[in-house]
Amino acid sequence: MRNALSIDVEDYFQVSAFADHIQRADWSALPCRVEPNVERILALLAQRQTHATFFTLGWIAERYPALVRRIADAGHEIASHGYAHLRASEQTPEQFLDDVNRSKQLLEQLTGQAVLGYRAPSFSIGADNLWALDSLQAAGYRYSSSIYPIHHDHYGMPDGARFAWRPRGAHGVLELPVSTVRMLGRNWPAGGGGYFRLLPYAASRWALRRINSADRQAGIFYFHPWELDPGQPRQRGIALKTRFRHYLNLHRMEGRIARLLHDFSWDRIDRIFLGNA
Repeated sequence: MRNALSIDVEDYFQVSAFADHIQRADWSALPCRVEPNVERILALLAQRQTHATFFTLGWIAERYPALVRRIADAGHEIASHGYAHLRASEQTPEQFLDDVNRSKQLLEQLTGQAVLGYRAPSFSIGADNLWALDSLQAAGYRYSSSIYPIHHDHYGMPDGARFAWRPRGAHGVLELPVSTVRMLGRNWPAGGGGYFRLLPYAASRWALRRINSADRQAGIFYFHPWELDPGQPRQRGIALKTRFRHYLNLHRMEGRIARLLHDFSWDRIDRIFLGNA
């Protein structure tokens, strides 16, 4: 069974956990490392002849247009991560629509291809702002991967569906949640991010195999370019919890991704989920 591999293309200083520590106005003055990190990911994917979906930040695309074209030319899907890495839950409907429109138009101009998918920064669409899916539909998106059906201190909609669904009705945007496993009466994260770095690799392999075999569903996995970069500038003065989450096992991430590519079959989100949608 093919699983869906996705990469959220943002740099280390743009993560939501650093929002109170690194001012948005200072982004342009910081050393940007996204380009070589994405190139490493492209090399890993090329070695396994694997294609993926790259949820790309408009801010990055505007500054590195050649990188976006390189991703698209390699056969990967370009999708939107918004323009300014603003949480959907912290925007008005008007601000959100402007952000997702701006990102979509920019990415389409750069690649000459339709942008069909969107992922909200920090999975910031949930029960309180499902209107955001209506805005995505109005902007021309066909799917979202923005609702994470887990308990988390920063995001999550625990009672959301674990697999593809349409929260706004039969004709609404298709929502494709990052993978979870159901155990002990709750959903547990199984689709990447910090959990992939925290837990032994065998735990993620077991979870994805369970989703494929027991649930008979394709998994959806994600990671960030900065997670393969142990040499990134270290931030001072951040909370211990934030430091632990961000920097844990960065030096092991590239090897784990290589194992993941070897152990499972992967493809772009649009090819797996939009064929009959």
